[in-house]
Amino acid sequence: MAAPVNRFKQSLKEGRQTIGCWLTQGTAIAAEIAATADFDWLLIDTEHSPNNLPSVLAQLQAIAGYDASAAVRPHVGETHVIKQILDMGCQTLIVPMVESGEQAEMLVRSMRYPPAGIRGVGGAGARATGFSSHADYLTTADREMCLVVQIETPAGVAALDDILAVEGVDAVFIGPSDLSANYGHIGNPGAPEVVEAVQSSLDKIAASDKASGIMALDPAAAKSYLDRGVDFVAVSIDARTLALSLRAIAADMRNR
Repeated sequence: MAAPVNRFKQSLKEGRQTIGCWLTQGTAIAAEIAATADFDWLLIDTEHSPNNLPSVLAQLQAIAGYDASAAVRPHVGETHVIKQILDMGCQTLIVPMVESGEQAEMLVRSMRYPPAGIRGVGGAGARATGFSSHADYLTTADREMCLVVQIETPAGVAALDDILAVEGVDAVFIGPSDLSANYGHIGNPGAPEVVEAVQSSLDKIAASDKASGIMALDPAAAKSYLDRGVDFVAVSIDARTLALSLRAIAADMRNR
């Protein structure tokens, strides 16, 4: 049996636009609740959320029974971190703070077995191999790996051409919040300099063979990005959505 088909990667290849939700609460029950919504994909965040390897594993298991594809953002793009996440059965990584073509090349190699890469071979007892039930996993896993790199700094913007030239990078995700902070406009992604960086980056990605992604929590902004052809858009953060909904309900009842 081959490695499972990566449905998120398949959607990128087919040019289907998708919407997703950032999972930040660190629990399997929250992930499963999100999985019952009509999102195409769910991103388990370990960079800014109270997640560790066991909680990531539990969320991957919770999402597996639903239609949404699961992705993970590691807290750092280090080979040993990537190896553990892949062995847990994740096939799509969104890696933060990528700033050079060389860094992107190392990430590609970290997600592939030798001789194409440096991923350690030790998955006989891992979830990725179906606990050894996927007999052909080692020879088929590489083709299902999906690497999304995040551009969040001026250095990343400057290196975008080099990053787009790296074979094995499937998509580039723009992070407006960190980008605005690193341009000196923290909390203001609408600053003209930031908007120009975002728009020019999206134009470059569109002209390449890579897919594009971005976070847009404002519905009007999300729709505008989809209208301009962005391939996948994060339209919600679970904790933020929960907080806003609860506050609105309480305020409505207080003001009756």
